[in-house]
Amino acid sequence: LDHTLPESLAAIRGGALNGRSAGLDLVKWTAILSMVADHLRYLWPSADGLFVVGRLAFPLFCLVIACHVSRAQPGALYTAANARYLSWMLAFSVLAEGPYRWLDNGSHTLNVMPTLTLGLLVAWGVKHPQPAARIVGLGSAGLALVFGDRLMYGLPGVLLPAACLMLWSRGRPGWLVPCLLAMGANLTNSWLWAHPWQPFSLLVLATAAMALPLGLRMLAYQGASIVPVGRWAYGFYPLHLMAIKALQYLDLPPS
Repeated sequence: LDHTLPESLAAIRGGALNGRSAGLDLVKWTAILSMVADHLRYLWPSADGLFVVGRLAFPLFCLVIACHVSRAQPGALYTAANARYLSWMLAFSVLAEGPYRWLDNGSHTLNVMPTLTLGLLVAWGVKHPQPAARIVGLGSAGLALVFGDRLMYGLPGVLLPAACLMLWSRGRPGWLVPCLLAMGANLTNSWLWAHPWQPFSLLVLATAAMALPLGLRMLAYQGASIVPVGRWAYGFYPLHLMAIKALQYLDLPPS
């Protein structure tokens, strides 16, 4: 897939100039739909296939973050766009926690947004040379190391957006680290960690590892325009959690 790297990078940079990238919107839609499929397991717990499909979501969201970070020139950290980006991430890290806890009150981790927010800060630390960016990036990685058991996908998940930047800067060797981190992020699941060689576990880990190559293929897409994924997607996250929880109440036992 090496030939897709320059195509995907050109598509990202073109989106930065023209306002939208059809390939990036395709990645976002795939991430959102696979996330919804994963969460539908709360309605159908025995549908193991939904869990497998859902392993695409987190690596693709990390790839989206890496795409946004890569659009900026090194050193262009203190911008209004970055301030808005971080503000939205922080806001929905807080706003999504209630709906997430309502849907899954047995979870020992926070919702996924804090992991993605810390991942953004680490990616900025890798991208930008300012000491403040490096310090905040290292501090975010340190927080993930100390409190990894409270973060969904743990330290590997926090490091994944920064590792995705290697997909464009390192060529073929750059594939290894992010794909391994995508697998490691899923191994924070206690069952997968305890049964890594089960056929189902291997399928799950392979799906997570292949999410990034699939995402790069989609980034290179330059066909017909796709319905844009804008800031509404932030609100969609907690709202779809609440909708799934509400649907659980409709699953009444037979009288």
